[in-house]
Amino acid sequence: MRPLTFLAFAICFHLILERCHCKPEHDRVLSITAVTEQHMTALRDISSHNETVLWQPAAPSLIKANDPVHLHIRPGSVTRVTDLLRKHGLTYSVLLENTEELIEKQRRNESSDPRSGGMNYEKYHSLEEIYYWVNKTSRDYPDIVKVILIGSSFEKRPLYVLKLSGRRPAVEKAMWLDCGIHAREWISPAFCLWFVRYVLTFYKQYTDVTTILDTMDIYVLPVMNPDGYAYTWTTNRMWRKNRSVMEHSPCVGADLNRNFDAKWCTEGASSDPCSEIYCGRHPESEPEVEAVAKFLRSHKDSVRLYISIHSYSQMLLFPYSCTREQAKNHGELLALVQEVAAKIRQAYKNHYRFGAGAETIYLAPGGSDDWAYNLGIKYSFTFELQDRGRYGFLLPPASIPSACNDALLAVKIIALRVLQKIQ
Repeated sequence: MRPLTFLAFAICFHLILERCHCKPEHDRVLSITAVTEQHMTALRDISSHNETVLWQPAAPSLIKANDPVHLHIRPGSVTRVTDLLRKHGLTYSVLLENTEELIEKQRRNESSDPRSGGMNYEKYHSLEEIYYWVNKTSRDYPDIVKVILIGSSFEKRPLYVLKLSGRRPAVEKAMWLDCGIHAREWISPAFCLWFVRYVLTFYKQYTDVTTILDTMDIYVLPVMNPDGYAYTWTTNRMWRKNRSVMEHSPCVGADLNRNFDAKWCTEGASSDPCSEIYCGRHPESEPEVEAVAKFLRSHKDSVRLYISIHSYSQMLLFPYSCTREQAKNHGELLALVQEVAAKIRQAYKNHYRFGAGAETIYLAPGGSDDWAYNLGIKYSFTFELQDRGRYGFLLPPASIPSACNDALLAVKIIALRVLQKIQ
């Protein structure tokens, strides 16, 4: 009787769902463009509620006219939110539907565990796998790789930096590369791993790699926000901030790229702990930022090039983002990213926007590249990797090689040009 009863119940439930059109509603990611002031006001209000997550821009206050807004709507809220959009005359297109299915596929890395004999660089990897890879890489290349512990996160996870040095005497020049400052940008740590593998594989084989490593040390921080990154694997794939806990606030985390001391917490950041662009209690209040800033201050005489890897939107940015004033060597930095964009377009047919951050995207104070520039690292850049929004933060593993090859070409060109300029 029980199997029959269950079957009858299932059939009835299915018929009820069909009659009332109340099938389970999957989430969606929409592309919406506000044209009028009324559109922007409505869209800022709609995207401020918990049933939605802004992918682009990072916060409702940054929504501008005629700039595409990418909005993730949680399951069960799609009908209500799309009705609101139509009510306010906002047109939209669907970028993604049922992202949970896509997320599960990206988390499924059974064949890519580095412990099983080798790292698959065309997959995304959990924090534990990345930590294992860091230590294994230093053991496999003891004459080139040194692991430096520069500090720990709010939840006491280690912040590991790999120092890559050529087989030569010590030099007084270095470059810095960090990835994973924003937790949900998985392609960023994937690039740091890709970059290290490329350098170690082709050192003494390819002239460009050999020139760079024989002339400067390379510091690589694969995951600057380990707590947030781990959280995106276990709990909330769309998490952006770190996981610090604020006293007297129910909200968790600060935006590490608003926490550096570069016009801290001015226009383009928020003092609200619940905001995605929360600037923290004070500059360097977050242990991850404090660790990076302390390390770079202690190496400011040798680090000549700073690059921070983000996603998405395909942009090559340089200071300033915290102000609309131009950097002293604006023309020089512009010429560098212009060359990079042209070379990527020529080699891979991919188009990248370029320019100073504030003019190319929006004001974003407290950013790492601006802070590094003000420290004296006058070649300072932020790269926004693929794509332009088709998949956004959920870039499929099949696109990892394409995204990493774009960024690899950019890093090599800029590193070689900077070496020419500082010799």
